[in-house]
Amino acid sequence: MSVEEKLKLAIRDIPDFPKPGILFKDITPVLQDPQLCREIIDEFYNQFNGLKVDVIVGVESRGFLFGLLLAQKFNVPFVPVRKIGKLPYKTVSYKYDLEYGSASIEIHEDAIKPGANALIHDDLLATGGTAAAAARLVEVLGGNVVGFTFLVSLQFLNGEKVLNAFSDKVVNLVSYS
Repeated sequence: MSVEEKLKLAIRDIPDFPKPGILFKDITPVLQDPQLCREIIDEFYNQFNGLKVDVIVGVESRGFLFGLLLAQKFNVPFVPVRKIGKLPYKTVSYKYDLEYGSASIEIHEDAIKPGANALIHDDLLATGGTAAAAARLVEVLGGNVVGFTFLVSLQFLNGEKVLNAFSDKVVNLVSYS
């Protein structure tokens, strides 16, 4: 069975969460399967193994789960991107629009070295706004975005098109249309 098939079996649909009309894709059952988690990391690694990756950037909070494991697999640093006020050191922030309002995220000002190649990870790609904001932060610090990884893509929201402005390498393991 492929990783995609295993993920489709493991991901749980939660209707009307966090608000009516939303069908939430819950990845927490995936976390209960250590073998599947290893396969996920291997799959992402194989997709980017031929590229120079200097750092993995994980987007709060579910992007930390596989982002850190991916950084370990690549043997590179892991950099968290968090909501405003959550990082203890000096930060650079970026405000962006969401389908239901606006948000801001930040990164430590010394987290990305100029010229570093960053791979950005999050659990789910919807409209692409948060991942694009993380990519902008990488660029502000002088880094390059080599690609994006997601467990899940909601293709009907066209987030990949937004991210193609930063990299044409957008990898998801399971997509819903």
